[in-house]
Amino acid sequence: MMAYLNQLDTQLFLFLNSLHLPFLDPVMILISGKLTWIPLYLLLLVLIIRYFKWQSVMILLFVALLITVSDQVSVKIFKYVFERPRPCHEPDLEALIHLPTGNCGGAYGFISSHAANSFALAGFLFLLLRRRVSSIGIILFTYAFLVSYSRIYIGVHYPGDVIAGGLVGIIISVVVWFFYGLAQKYYCQKAC
Repeated sequence: MMAYLNQLDTQLFLFLNSLHLPFLDPVMILISGKLTWIPLYLLLLVLIIRYFKWQSVMILLFVALLITVSDQVSVKIFKYVFERPRPCHEPDLEALIHLPTGNCGGAYGFISSHAANSFALAGFLFLLLRRRVSSIGIILFTYAFLVSYSRIYIGVHYPGDVIAGGLVGIIISVVVWFFYGLAQKYYCQKAC
């Protein structure tokens, strides 16, 4: 069964990775970059401060916790337990892969940390802002999808890496949201 799923994942990767266009290469590299999203992060910070005032400090601490947990789970647990090579590290695929950055990254790719982190952030902030900003879900999940898809486009992750990363990110966001709710109730009992 796993061999079949890996074969299917490889075929889907090769298909999606082959859908490249020269003008999209720099766009996808940019989308995959962490610094590209600073304007979005700043906008989200402004929204959090605007709507939550003094509670913003606690929210930002939970966002930091969220990203730390998501990143460490994806790197320290999944990548080193499963040890699944990135597609660009597979000798049988090297000639078939479009790798516009020329850089493959670390040895292992399951799960995608970019997908886990972006979906964790999108999930948590969606839960936080959904009642205050009507289009926040579209904005956040478009961001997470674009970051995740860019990882396939630039040749460093299989679709399965990205899908699993997204699911892990969403699960982590719900767990952290639960603990944020407990902290908020406790803090409000003391200070509100």
